[in-house]
Amino acid sequence: MAKDSKIIAANAAFYAAFSAGDFAGMEQIWADDDGISCIHPGWPAIVGRATVIGSWRDILQNPERPQIVCAEPQAIVDGDSARVLCIEIVDGTALAAANHFRRVGNDWRLVHHQSSPIAQIVEQVEDDRTSHRVH
Repeated sequence: MAKDSKIIAANAAFYAAFSAGDFAGMEQIWADDDGISCIHPGWPAIVGRATVIGSWRDILQNPERPQIVCAEPQAIVDGDSARVLCIEIVDGTALAAANHFRRVGNDWRLVHHQSSPIAQIVEQVEDDRTSHRVH
């Protein structure tokens, strides 16, 4: 399997665990050290295995957790580090996401996840001119 395929598969496993509410699977995807971090949309940064894994436990246990679909994943692999940039569709809203992985043995383990809203380009017509604003 190509190196890009392996990291895309690891990324897909992350989203599959989320979709299934599979806490054990989510816990296994993350690196087993305190150097991991996460920024959930609208949350401050959290660092350390206990805090990051605890946040996922709380999210996955919530029966009203959002549905997330990963779209357009793009892998960037550099030796034993990789990241996947993608679009998360969360209950119909698009978020930009970055998932950073580290190779541990033969497996890719997540070390950082971050997602945030995407600015939208809105066209306006002003006095026969078209201008663009970022929202």
